[in-house]
Amino acid sequence: KPVNENVRNLIDRELKEGVKTIAYYINFTEKVKKTKRQILEFFVQAKNENKVIVGYGAPGKGNTLLNYCGIRTDFLDYTVDINPAKHNHYLPGTLIPIFEPEKIRETKPDYVFILPWNLKDEIIVQHDYIREWGGKFVIPVPELTIS
Repeated sequence: KPVNENVRNLIDRELKEGVKTIAYYINFTEKVKKTKRQILEFFVQAKNENKVIVGYGAPGKGNTLLNYCGIRTDFLDYTVDINPAKHNHYLPGTLIPIFEPEKIRETKPDYVFILPWNLKDEIIVQHDYIREWGGKFVIPVPELTIS
């Protein structure tokens, strides 16, 4: 099967970022630590300003990130997920409750922290209504951005 253009674009991007070089991996640990510091700085500043932060999604990689950063309900009030099997349960380790996505409309948080960051574009389009009350999206990886 021929390689499609999306795959070629991804390979080109990875090569430009240097994934085939030793330097990329030597610096990887520091990049991870920098991302953790950015995330924690965001949470501390937002909470000091009495902002409400909720999560979107309950994926394994997002949960790994929250556990690595030490994020619990003191920073992230709850998360939501479209999978009904996850509703009214908790994220492993962090014990952050998982609800249905409609809870975002009910609570009108200041920030929605996107845990499946690879799906950020789709999630932002589907939940753009949070901007009606001034809500913003937070994308934690590869570098923390707020939109």
